[in-house]
Amino acid sequence: MPDPAPCLTETEEGRRLAAVEAEGWHRWGPYLSERQWGTVREDYSAGGTAWDYLPHDHARSRAYRWGEDGIAGFSDDRQLWCLGLALWNGRDPILKERMFGLTNGEGNHGEDVKELWWYLDATPTHSYMRMLYKYPQAPFPYADLVAENGRRKGRNLPEYEIADTGVFADGRYHDVTVEYAKAAPDDVLMRVTVVNRGPEAAELHVLPHLWARNTWSWGTESWEQAQPRPLLRLTETGAVEATR
Repeated sequence: MPDPAPCLTETEEGRRLAAVEAEGWHRWGPYLSERQWGTVREDYSAGGTAWDYLPHDHARSRAYRWGEDGIAGFSDDRQLWCLGLALWNGRDPILKERMFGLTNGEGNHGEDVKELWWYLDATPTHSYMRMLYKYPQAPFPYADLVAENGRRKGRNLPEYEIADTGVFADGRYHDVTVEYAKAAPDDVLMRVTVVNRGPEAAELHVLPHLWARNTWSWGTESWEQAQPRPLLRLTETGAVEATR
């Protein structure tokens, strides 16, 4: 008979879990929102129109107040430093920095994110995580998704999903796998692997992003004002040093 598999407490992950508070293994993890736009957290409207006040189209040009968002997001437990992935296929009018979707009023059946992604693996201490995102090589169908779902009003009509637009036809998309691994509580590796599923070579720019949550633009009454303004600096070795 083969030896039985060890129980969790006898594994390396079990050791990390036993020391999770003492060593800070939960200090960094998947705390960055997939979608901060179009939520009640970012409603500063006079009339309480939370679902319409900050749509996806505003997200790239406005500062959030209570959080940030990103693809394959990773951050510290206060979301002061954020790490995510931006992509550009050379054809979109904007960088692909966050999940696209419809507000409550735009969607056929309410608010809805129109993307394809999967979370594939993770450990309880976030010492390892893996996700898959599918990015079309054709221009992302932002306007088509909004317009067609706007025409399909009514609970009896099906939603118009990104797969219905034809942008994934003939496998013309990139599989983008993002992995995070910790060598120590504050030593984090991010690895991005891209596979072209289409029949031809296709352009793709891979742009990992490190940024600080905006804690300085919202008036002196906020507790964040006590925090020093963050700084990203290029060192002589070519590394980027982040301080706040």
